[in-house]
Amino acid sequence: MWNKIKISMIVIVLLLAVAGGTILKQNSYDIQEQAIVIASPQGELTGTLVLPKNDPGKLGLVLFIHGDGPIDASHEDGYKPLWERLASQGYASLSLNKRGINGSEGHWLDQSIDDRVEEARQALAWARTQPMIDPKRIGVWGASQAGWVIPKLAEKEPLAFSILVSPAINWLSQGEYNTRKQMASDGYSREEINEQVVYEQQIKQLLKQKTSYDEYVKAAHKGDVMSKERWTFVSKNFLSDATNDLSHFHSPVLLLLGEEDIHVDVEETEQVYREIVDPSLLTVAIFPGTEHSMLSTKTANSDLRALFISLFAPRNITVGGYMEQIEQFLKRLDGSWGEPLK
Repeated sequence: MWNKIKISMIVIVLLLAVAGGTILKQNSYDIQEQAIVIASPQGELTGTLVLPKNDPGKLGLVLFIHGDGPIDASHEDGYKPLWERLASQGYASLSLNKRGINGSEGHWLDQSIDDRVEEARQALAWARTQPMIDPKRIGVWGASQAGWVIPKLAEKEPLAFSILVSPAINWLSQGEYNTRKQMASDGYSREEINEQVVYEQQIKQLLKQKTSYDEYVKAAHKGDVMSKERWTFVSKNFLSDATNDLSHFHSPVLLLLGEEDIHVDVEETEQVYREIVDPSLLTVAIFPGTEHSMLSTKTANSDLRALFISLFAPRNITVGGYMEQIEQFLKRLDGSWGEPLK
């Protein structure tokens, strides 16, 4: 009996050791990360500069521009598989901690979209001073809310390229789309959804009237009240609309969308981009069975599946073809600067 128990314990220990070794190996990346600090009039910005381990000479650079939320430079290591892929192609990655995160001064909820544009410009100016970076090959990658930042940035900076993941067009219409899709997914009736939409339209009117936070709290449903900081953030940004700014793109654009995105109306986004961005500059890829964060819906809808993939196969956490599209896009740029992309 005791021998069987001992054997079982040994087997368990060995399995745990193998699993632990696999996790460590799978979460080690062929990159070198350097902590950086960028001075700015609004306070220091901290972040990470990611380089290939082997010196390939002059590097292109991708500046990462985050979506909504208190995001750190690596997005809790979620960016690392893409950083590694970019490094293998001769691109450095530069990503900042949002203000108030990991030493970046200030608070991200105090920022407007225009503030985020200026922050990105400060990061680009810093990048151009780095001797290993080719200033002619600096572009941006951005997700979700970055879809309002990057087109404005393109007006002010000579971007070599722009990669946009799940960007919306209009803040207010995106909010209603998300409400309808999320509530339908959660099983609410059409009547309940319409009631919620009417309520949210009332809140939008308060925003347009520049209502104080105290007045908003009085009107808000209990259990559905934004913090004062969030109300301030939304007040600064709720009129965001990318439509007119899309004409500022004068270099190649890669638009990546998930067909099952319940946060962003991908049909609207694709249509507006195709109408406004020069067709010779625009590449669009839409992934079936994929949600807002470029995860398959099977992965996004299962915390256990997502955990196992992130531990044992993090390079496969995003949907198949996503990183390959970025890789192919950059290869075409590197091989044919100035030629139209089809």
